[in-house]
Amino acid sequence: MRFILAMVIIGLPFFAAAAPQPVKQIIGGAIPISKRSGLTNPDNSVNLEALKSHVASTKTKIVRGLDNFEKNTGSLHPSVLNGSRKRGSGGDALIDANSELWYGTISVGTPAHIYTIDFDTGSSDLFLPGPNCGSTCSGHAIYDPSSSSTSQALGETFSLQYGDGSTVTGEQYIDTVSIVGLTAICQTLGAASEYSSGFASPAFPADGLMGMAFQSLSDYKASPLFQSLLSEGQVDEPVFAFKLAASGSELFIGGTNTALYTGGFSYADVTQEGYWEVNMDNVESNGQTVLSNVDSIIDTGTTLIVGLPSDVATLYQAIGGTDASRTLGAGFYTFPCDSFPDVSFTFGGTSFPISAETLNLGSVSSGSSDCVGGIVGQDIGASFWIVGDVFLANVYTAFDVGNSRVGFATLA
Repeated sequence: MRFILAMVIIGLPFFAAAAPQPVKQIIGGAIPISKRSGLTNPDNSVNLEALKSHVASTKTKIVRGLDNFEKNTGSLHPSVLNGSRKRGSGGDALIDANSELWYGTISVGTPAHIYTIDFDTGSSDLFLPGPNCGSTCSGHAIYDPSSSSTSQALGETFSLQYGDGSTVTGEQYIDTVSIVGLTAICQTLGAASEYSSGFASPAFPADGLMGMAFQSLSDYKASPLFQSLLSEGQVDEPVFAFKLAASGSELFIGGTNTALYTGGFSYADVTQEGYWEVNMDNVESNGQTVLSNVDSIIDTGTTLIVGLPSDVATLYQAIGGTDASRTLGAGFYTFPCDSFPDVSFTFGGTSFPISAETLNLGSVSSGSSDCVGGIVGQDIGASFWIVGDVFLANVYTAFDVGNSRVGFATLA
């Protein structure tokens, strides 16, 4: 799977005045985003170590979200299997040196400083390297609350635990945060005092991470940035949208960019606010339904599509994949590189095909005629699939906070 790092600016926020007193009204704006890809080697074969780490780190991120959901709501997430929690192990969705992430820029503080940020709809908190962060923060832009006249210490710490035993820890603050000219003046964020080694630049090109899921997943128990923008009256439309494709990728805040998609949206209602969790109507191949009514979360922070092992086994049996658990690891499957199957996901009654280019992660090894499939079977302790970039790179995706739904449209 190949991604071109594109920096395309499409759309700018603009202002309208309302009599008799001038009022700034921002309609929406776009931020160009880039993709860092590290799951393939220079010869386009799969970097197996990085691939396994990415899968394990994705599991760990989901586990952390399930834990936070239970802590914040007092109830187990409804998708937890067998009424018990299974802990993740290995890897780290944030600190793996070979992980993949979508990143762009925001500004924080007064005076404002610019930071690069990984945009992740599979988590809910914003954090940056703080002034007391160690050598692993070298090369990153540091957020120093003492240099911002609008910062306010909350007197609360945060500690994000990862499956490899590492942590991101620090202090919580409130400060002004802006994205494409939209400003939240009272946003909770973390100033990290510890980054583990995988955050070191250039292994992790972004300075920090911004979660874009719902508050019930927040380790801070605080509103995510987009919801803060809504509550502070900064956006007219309670929607943000992503194009995650080989070129012209962007995050649009406050609506959708009509130049990037054709036709209308097919919407799937959020079934449980926490993750962006929706029902996938069908998984199809060559026009035939293989699976139906699949619980799924839509996660820009995950490259692969991760499904329940039994579901994924059923899918690959139907489409002719080869079980590669003995050579690549449990849950991985391969196909001949020149004959990848047709696979489509249906949301809101509309079927969206997954291109062979995104479904094919790369050859098993240099010169191999077999390639690794981008749908992987893993036990994450919950009943939902994680629908990541292997699918999202094929559609324009709108996250509608106001109506609690996700919309998909055909890329222009």
